Amino acid sequence: MSAFLRSFLIQGSWNYHTMLGSGFAFSMLPGLRELYGAEPDEMEASLERHLEHFNAHPYLAGVALGAALKLEADGADPETVRRFKLAVRGPLGSLGDALVWAAWLPGVSVLALALYWMGFPGWWAAVLFLGMYNIGHLALRFWGFRIGLIEGRMVGRRLERANLARWTARLKAAVALLLGLLVGAVLAGEDGLAASGWLWTALAACAFLAGLLVGHRAWRPAAATVVGVIAVLAALGALG
Repeated sequence: MSAFLRSFLIQGSWNYHTMLGSGFAFSMLPGLRELYGAEPDEMEASLERHLEHFNAHPYLAGVALGAALKLEADGADPETVRRFKLAVRGPLGSLGDALVWAAWLPGVSVLALALYWMGFPGWWAAVLFLGMYNIGHLALRFWGFRIGLIEGRMVGRRLERANLARWTARLKAAVALLLGLLVGAVLAGEDGLAASGWLWTALAACAFLAGLLVGHRAWRPAAATVVGVIAVLAALGALG
């Protein structure tokens, strides 16, 4: 439990040299103390191994954390532990990015926005977003740590059976549906874009065309543009 709770701080010392390595070792520390507390040299050597470079999605890093704890408890040799961490960091990163950043977070956000534009109170939409998002990511963290701790080096089989890629595809389809609902609400609502006048409608149309034509080829410039436009609109609203 101590290791699991510490995993929430796994990004707390993120750096370009070891990335999540320091946070991973910090999370491993309670288990290593339990295993090697009576052998200071073994303890130091094990902690030093886990301070090495490691990177994965923070919500799925618990899979590797739990599995590494089991490997240490089973007496696996250091090279086996190191190779295991090298093997899983890439898949855990790509799975987490696709599932959380590209599906779950946008999906919950769009759902909350759609409900707001459909007339639900703003506080209600905000509470719904925070509740759904955090329930989802907490469940994913706990599940990942648990299967890692149970399966050890064979955790890949459990991940394969879970088929997170299938869940990602389903979530993306749901996001597309919710996005259509949101666009309809924004365009047709009493306080929507259609009621804001020709200037805002024209600006929205230009933004849509720019995203359609070049957004997929220039994600970062497009994101910077969106943030800039939101800041300008917020400033105009405040001045108005």
